[in-house]
Amino acid sequence: MDILLSIAIVVAVFAVIYILYCQGFAVLRRTAAIIFVFRHGKNADRATLDSCTGWVKHVGRFRESKTYEFFFDAQLSKGNVEVILLDRKKQQLMKLNPQSIICKIELDARNRYYLCWEFKDATGKCELRW
Repeated sequence: MDILLSIAIVVAVFAVIYILYCQGFAVLRRTAAIIFVFRHGKNADRATLDSCTGWVKHVGRFRESKTYEFFFDAQLSKGNVEVILLDRKKQQLMKLNPQSIICKIELDARNRYYLCWEFKDATGKCELRW
């Protein structure tokens, strides 16, 4: 009986995490860094890092169907950062990096989108605003 209760608790915890992730409240990440601070907001994501390599992924919550303009501001002393927007089928819709900092794209509030940050030995600060 204790084993069944333990399994039920684990399943319930994973279900709650999955629901939070689908609603855009939870963030998945796999990073190795000396310093890593990531803040996910309504109209912007911000990261402060030191020697960071890895990725962060979360559901983009776009409540209005309209053309969004994305601005990527990377103040890096070394390394590279890319931000990729994927649709629900994981097809790439946009890629921003320090060389390509602005993109306009039409998004539908009924669809689910994923914002994926990729860090390669990056040090500095970066922000994505929409």
